[in-house]
Amino acid sequence: MSSPRATIIMRCKNSDWVIDQALAGTFSQDYDDFNMVVVDSGSTDRTLDIVRQFPVKLVEIPAAKYYPGDVLNDAIKDHCTGDIAIFQNSDTVPMTPASLGALVGAFDDDKVMGAFGRQAARPEAETWVRRDYLSSFPPSGDAPEWMPYSLPFAGMRKTLWKERGFYSDAWGSEDTDWGYWARKNGHRIDYVPDALVMHSHDYTLKQIYGRQFIEGEADAFIHRDQDTVLDTLKRAAGATARDAVACLKAADLPGLAMAAPRRLVYSWAYHKGHTLGESRIASGDTDRSAGQEAVLTRHDSA
Repeated sequence: MSSPRATIIMRCKNSDWVIDQALAGTFSQDYDDFNMVVVDSGSTDRTLDIVRQFPVKLVEIPAAKYYPGDVLNDAIKDHCTGDIAIFQNSDTVPMTPASLGALVGAFDDDKVMGAFGRQAARPEAETWVRRDYLSSFPPSGDAPEWMPYSLPFAGMRKTLWKERGFYSDAWGSEDTDWGYWARKNGHRIDYVPDALVMHSHDYTLKQIYGRQFIEGEADAFIHRDQDTVLDTLKRAAGATARDAVACLKAADLPGLAMAAPRRLVYSWAYHKGHTLGESRIASGDTDRSAGQEAVLTRHDSA
């Protein structure tokens, strides 16, 4: 028998609150020419019990070894038997039976080297989260220029991955880095609104700090630019204003009250991470552990 066209790679840790929905949704898709690899990095809840109920290849790694770029590269190298690598987060739930088929179908065009789907916020998501996701993943047309690729639901040709795998200079944003590289080098990356999934996070201030810290560190490596305190204040002010407008329209008074403090934490964490990245680049420091600690110690699974 020939290998399936696509291999789905799913990463997880302590995802028992949602991974059954993600897996059941995927194995209920109209498109079924795929196999799946699940990489778990130290779950202590019911995640592994749930995963074992599905026809997947389970790979277990220690939590300390979880660096996204490295994990993805190893998964593709060792376990991707299909021509197309599909990436689906363990908290990403297909919204229609045609979501996976729409994503894989983008590769029917030989010029398409990568594709990513539309992420809709969860129905209980906070106002600012819904606004962010709607602007990042519009229901039609193209994604914004600053959203070149997004791994919660995406695919790439394995041939292009062999040309350039995911970077691992910093802990996060391996998808953003790869998307910018691909487009800069003339490779076509399609946004597929019909590949619709549900995926979002209502992060606490503590979690926002961790996520934005590693985003900032990664952007220093991706863009090789500098971030100043003035940049931080401008980002915070602009985002606060947009969140405030959205909260007013939604009559979300608690969200309105949190708009300024949330975006200050958001922007300051990004600045601190970016500053670390700038320092690491200048000194040639290859130690990625600070970013890993910043995000993982604040994550739900910690």
